[in-house]
Amino acid sequence: MSSIKDVATLAGVAVGTVSRVINNSGAVKPATRKKVEKAIQELNYIPNEIARNFKMRKSKMVALLLPSIWHPFFSELAYYIEDELDREGFKLMLCNSGGKPEKEMYYLDMLQQNKVAGIVGITYNDIENFVSNDIPIVSIDRHFNKKITCVTSDNFEGGRLALRELVKAGAQKPAFMGSVTSVFSETMNRREGFIHEAKAMGVDYVIYEKPDPVVDDDAYFGEFLKEHRDVDGIFAITDMFAAKYIERAGRQGIRVPEEVKVIGYDGIQDHTYFHPILSTIRQPVEEMARTTIRLLYKKIDGETLDREVYRLPVIFRKGETT
Repeated sequence: MSSIKDVATLAGVAVGTVSRVINNSGAVKPATRKKVEKAIQELNYIPNEIARNFKMRKSKMVALLLPSIWHPFFSELAYYIEDELDREGFKLMLCNSGGKPEKEMYYLDMLQQNKVAGIVGITYNDIENFVSNDIPIVSIDRHFNKKITCVTSDNFEGGRLALRELVKAGAQKPAFMGSVTSVFSETMNRREGFIHEAKAMGVDYVIYEKPDPVVDDDAYFGEFLKEHRDVDGIFAITDMFAAKYIERAGRQGIRVPEEVKVIGYDGIQDHTYFHPILSTIRQPVEEMARTTIRLLYKKIDGETLDREVYRLPVIFRKGETT
């Protein structure tokens, strides 16, 4: 692997000149800069970000801690987070925890030692004691006891909106389908909004939940389908829950939307090639991602934010399941 000295030798300049080009700091003649950039390309030189950060005492690395890069919602969020960071010359370090608390604690400890500029955290586990204000951090969907900024969608209004749309579509006994996290997450407000609106409208409803994470889909959906055959509307806590319900209901001959109306939450199904197109509460994913990073920049610069929770509006996107 090439070193910074190799780049300097090939370009015929001092190591300090190469460093100034890489860090875009100090005066470097255009012709010299071109020679250094050419040498970097020829040698395929990749700077050691962590070593540079230690020497400069200023990091350009932001870590994203998320439960699963496989999940379409988190993938879309990560895409816009990286794009917003790139605009200001920051790099993204992706920490994929798989939803395991021990991996999240390991990552947080590692990030503290490596002195990243900031952290964006998405976690639904009880890791309160491992989260520190020593490094600027913004969370998504999750509240901590410490004064950590949280960016989220308006989950409560999303639940209210879903209930109204199910009733409008003809559902007389709708159900909320979800899972209960071990700590309070903004996602639980989807259920609260659903219940609030059902009571306000005088609608009979069902709440069906199991502890998060749901590890046995067949048992989860099998029990629901066995115990709640009279339900004619579903508001699922995520689009993935909704899609799994539709698939398993279809196995039992239950037709969507003729017999059961279904609404998800996230809005991950954007492509018309997917059928049925799911009716869903669409989160403003791009706005959430870019807002998160802009707030993180302010925290990195030592600014005091005007509030701890930033809730962004959601919309109902009608599909073929209501």
